[in-house]
Formats: sequence, structure tokens, C-alpha cells
Amino acid sequence: MADERTKEKLALEGGLKAVTSIEGKGRPKIGVEEFMSVAERFGFSEKALAKMRKAAEADDLGEGPFLPNYYSGLKETKVEAYEKIARKVFGSKYAIGVNSGTSALHAAFIAAGVGPGTEVICPAIGFFATSAAVVTSGAVPIFCDVDKSLMIDPAQIEPLITKRTVAIAPTHWQGGICDMGAIMKVARRHKLKVIEDCAQAVGGEFKGRRVGTFGDFGCFSISGYKIVGGGEGGLILTQNKRNWERAQQFIECGGLWRPVRFARPRYKGELFCGTNYRMSELEAAVDVVQLGKMPAVVKRFRTVKHRILKRLRTYGEIEPQVLNDPEGEVGYTLRFYPETIKLGRKIVAALQAENISASMRGDKGRPDWHVYHSMFPVTYKTGPTEDNYPWEDPLYLKRGGSIEYNRGDCPVADDLFDRVISIGLNQWYNAADCRHIAGGINKVLSAYCSEDAEAAPWL
Repeated sequence: MADERTKEKLALEGGLKAVTSIEGKGRPKIGVEEFMSVAERFGFSEKALAKMRKAAEADDLGEGPFLPNYYSGLKETKVEAYEKIARKVFGSKYAIGVNSGTSALHAAFIAAGVGPGTEVICPAIGFFATSAAVVTSGAVPIFCDVDKSLMIDPAQIEPLITKRTVAIAPTHWQGGICDMGAIMKVARRHKLKVIEDCAQAVGGEFKGRRVGTFGDFGCFSISGYKIVGGGEGGLILTQNKRNWERAQQFIECGGLWRPVRFARPRYKGELFCGTNYRMSELEAAVDVVQLGKMPAVVKRFRTVKHRILKRLRTYGEIEPQVLNDPEGEVGYTLRFYPETIKLGRKIVAALQAENISASMRGDKGRPDWHVYHSMFPVTYKTGPTEDNYPWEDPLYLKRGGSIEYNRGDCPVADDLFDRVISIGLNQWYNAADCRHIAGGINKVLSAYCSEDAEAAPWL
């Protein structure tokens, strides 16, 4: 027992506190150097950086910023602001910021019930990430041919549906728009989930409604490779609360999103293990601004494309790309099909000589992850382990699953992907630029083709 003579009165009992102040003063974990590292990435001059450093060092950052989305102490984090503006600009009830478009796809597939023993119908043309996310979800991609819009052909979907099919993944490819009306009819008739891949068509519309809001999930890449985005970032949209909860569960590992994080399950299937696909505050800080700019960016692209298309003459040997919604597509690429690849090569060379950015893959093009037959991690059917999952998954085989991938499976995609001529457009072209580009296209096509007022129109 403590000696009464040496025993001090506890602070709890009214005694003096042992620690009344802390004299040691450290530096913020994240401070001026980190700020300057970000500023350097923006490409400011040395003179400007020196001024920024001087201003930053003069301020007291206290403990410095806390950059995760959780426990930030902020009234609204940048991720929350990003999700808020996403709900507004897309007209969606729910939005989730994630770290990439691929993460968005993976989480959406899992949330939609894609898994072992199942199949997902994917377009023959579209970036490889869509089918790759199907595989990483434990399912098998089934490629569907496209039509002359270069988007998935709704008429070709139904013959591919089996008892293993659980979802369709239409891809709005490179600014184009899928025929979502026809696709949704097929999906609902067969009670299939729809996961829209909108990575390359952010801001696109079909019949006045934003793409990404038709299906059960809409997945976006808001990244430096797309028309809006700064680095690596993604977005998931859904109109259904349960869909939102399931996607959040996978994105947030074990349920960080839940109102009471450690509560027992509120319904069957609410809790399951996931991963960490959260968007960072630094990425959200850039992309919340980028997403706000999106409507104006899309409007400029559309204006440019329409100005050019309205001036183009029609030719017997030229067929313009079919536009499922001319007013709704993003419009950063102008495409058309020459009768032959041989003719196409002449046209491309002549357009380039006129200083018009044109290209065509041709019949000797290198492999490209935008067309099904070159998606080798899928078509070679080689899993990361010896059991060759998911193609040799016992459950898939038990359900009668078997697939071989070969060039020729989707003949329309084989033909059009090689033969299409693409002209990249710039949102900042003014009216004079558009006149000159349209004039150059007419000049080249008139040299190699026959003008025909009855030929397929551009709009």
C-alpha cells in the first residue's frame, strides 16, 4: 500500500495535473514539401514555385491536412463534393467516387451478382477493361458483334443469352452512344442486369438522358486519358439504394460505408468481403472541378462536329458511321467507312497531307485492346493459377459453359474496325477551323470518290 506521506492527490480527486503543457513541437506530417511536390506536378515555372513556397512557409499549417476521405473533420470532403456534383450533372440518385474506371466496373459487376459459373455479354469493340473486369469477377465474357454505329448490336444480343447469362455490358465507345432503348428491352425481357461502360463517353446522352443512368449501374473513367479528369479516377452511378450499398460494400472492404459500421447485417447478403477502391482526396480535388466543366466540354465537342458534318457532301463510296443519337453523342471523333481498305489508305494519306488528323487501322494493324480478337488475356483463356479460373471453373463447366475465342466470331467488328477512318476533333476549333476541315474532307473525298446526293447522309 502506498505511503500516505508520499501519495499525491490524483487530478481526478482535485489534485494538480501531472502534464499541464507539451513543450516539444514537431512538424506537420504532411506540410509544405508535399504541397510543393503537387505544385511541381502542375508544371509551374521555378519563379512561380519560389513564390508559392514563400507563401506556404509563412503560414502555420498546424498539424497539416488529413487527406483520407474518412475522419477528415471537414464538413464536406472533396470526395463527397465530387459525388454530389456527379448526382447533379448526371441526374442520378446515387454516386460513388472510386480510384479508376476499371475499379468502377469490377465493383459494379460484383454488386450485380456477376461471379463464378456466370457469363456477361460484352461488345466486340470497346476497351479491354470491360471484359477484364468480368474475368476478375469470376465470370466469363461472351463477345457480341457490333453494328455500323460500332456499338453493340442489340439484334445480336438475344442469341447469345444462356442460362448462365446474368448481365449485359454495353460500351459507349469513343464518344459514341449505344442504342440503350433496344438494349434495355432485351435485358428486361430476360431479367438481366445492365452495366453501362461509359468510360469513353462521359456526358453523352440517349434521347435526352445521360448515359450511365439507363442500366443498373453506370461506370465512368474520370481520368487524364479522357475528356475530363486529371489523373486516375472513376465513378459509379445507380438509381437503386441496394445496388449502391452492394457496390459500396465491395469498394469499402468490410463495410466502412454503413451507418453503424460494426452492426450486425440488416438483411441477407449485406455483408461480404471486398477491397479498397476508394477515391483519394487529392484526386477528388481535381476531378470535382473537372466534372463541373464536363457539360461545357461536351457542348463544345458537339458544336464542332455538327459544324463539320453539316458541310460535308455525300459520296457513293463513303458510308458515315451510324449515330444512334446524333444530338447526344459526345462527338470528339468523326468516322466513316470507305468501300475498301485500299481506298481508305489513299484517303487517309491525302487527309494527312491536308493537315487533317486522320487514321485507319487497315488489314495490317498491330494488336489493339479495343477489339475483341486482340484481347489476349481473355482470348488465350489463361488464368493466373493452374486451375485456369474462370474458364475451367468446375461450376462453369457443370452449368454447361464452354467458350472458344477466334477472329471471325464477330465479322462486322472484324471488318469495320479495320476499315473505319477516324478523324480526331478538338473542342477548341472555331467556326473557321470547322469550315477549313470540312472543306479539306470534301476536297479529298471528291478526288477519290463520286459525289452522290442519294448516298448515305452524315446526319
